Amino acid sequence: MADSALESDPDSIGGPAAASPGRARFFYGWVVVAVLAVTGGLTMGMGSLNFGLFIKPMGDDLGAGRAIFGWAQSSRQFASAFTAPLVGPLIDRFGVRVMLAVAALLCAGAMVGLSIIDAGWQIIVLFAMMGVVGINGPGALVTTVPITKWFVRRRGTAMAYTSLGVPLGGFLLVPLTQILIDEVGWRMTWVALAVLGAGLIVPLSLIFIRRQPEDLGLVPDGRPMAEHAPAADPTGGRPGTTIVQHDEYSWTRAEAIRTATFWKLVFVFGLVMLAQNSVGVHRIPSFMDRGLDAHLISYATALDAMAAGVSTFVLGLLAHRIPSRYIGALGFLLLATASMLTILADSHPLMFASMITFGFGIGAGILIQNYLWAEYFGRRYQGSIRGAVTPITLICGGVGPPLAGYVRDIMGSYDPVWYVAIGLMILGAVAIGTTPPPRRAAGVVRA
Repeated sequence: MADSALESDPDSIGGPAAASPGRARFFYGWVVVAVLAVTGGLTMGMGSLNFGLFIKPMGDDLGAGRAIFGWAQSSRQFASAFTAPLVGPLIDRFGVRVMLAVAALLCAGAMVGLSIIDAGWQIIVLFAMMGVVGINGPGALVTTVPITKWFVRRRGTAMAYTSLGVPLGGFLLVPLTQILIDEVGWRMTWVALAVLGAGLIVPLSLIFIRRQPEDLGLVPDGRPMAEHAPAADPTGGRPGTTIVQHDEYSWTRAEAIRTATFWKLVFVFGLVMLAQNSVGVHRIPSFMDRGLDAHLISYATALDAMAAGVSTFVLGLLAHRIPSRYIGALGFLLLATASMLTILADSHPLMFASMITFGFGIGAGILIQNYLWAEYFGRRYQGSIRGAVTPITLICGGVGPPLAGYVRDIMGSYDPVWYVAIGLMILGAVAIGTTPPPRRAAGVVRA
């Protein structure tokens, strides 16, 4: 079989030569990290971080109100929510090699569609198409689950390096987006960014991405094969694939959803996503309502993205030293602090402080949503488990922005809903900080 051939060939990746003392070879998992980091950076120009730059020119040309653009982002999350229960198990069984390429093509196709629309409702439909297989944000299982498969002991470090793509992509592609809009208009800008994104993500995925280390005769983290005894894969995975025993117990989805820990985490992440998106989507127009300079707001937004990247990177490196639930609690408290500063910000220094603090909180939140599920429930069934969680969190997050907008329209201020959001963030910090890993039944030793 394929695996036995790999193990017997000294020149193959992960063969005995790679496991021999003094002859350790480069671990292929870092190639996966590099590809996903590049992918994360490219998605910043595919209707995510750069989307705000399109709102005014598109709205002016199409006669579309701002609510249309809020519902567009929500439709993307709702689409990811509905497909996640299917996408997650497919990732466990087949990996993301093809699925990531399909996601990039779907997103690029929708972006090209945005270049020829003539009505605001079409934006909502096309953004929903982008979310069918989510490629960025909290619903992006295809870009977050693979790291949990390839790493155990060095999972936090791997996620830290993967996260570097997002701030770098934001730093390069957000200014590029504005330059293109000024030079060729918003319609051709969508086309150019679609070609750039899909043109790089599709070949990188098909050439380099692999499902898990066992498919190449490797073990997580690139540790010597001699440390592990092989065990049959009871998951119904692909023929010829073996799963090796190691120091991480993997819960099945059925086992996970029977634990109180699972539902407590779902509750926490759902509430925090609702609160986070209520503030995050509307803080920029809120600052503009107060007469703050739009150019300075854009600079603060860039610093927000950089802060998120720094936060994810640093905390990822520390994740093996600090219990992940405490990292989550810290991130949620930072979001609460940033939200209070957002309410109080009537000057540029306060506005910058709120945006940067929000970025630090977002970075911690991104890390913890990807890291904690694997730390608590293991790597083998991450796609299935995250596929069960993601619909709930994305629907909660999608409800937040329209809700905040309606409060603003009715009451003339975002403050009431934002005070509630702060309370939810603090509650989430307390809840996740007091949620230890689940305990498995005595005598169960499955890796």
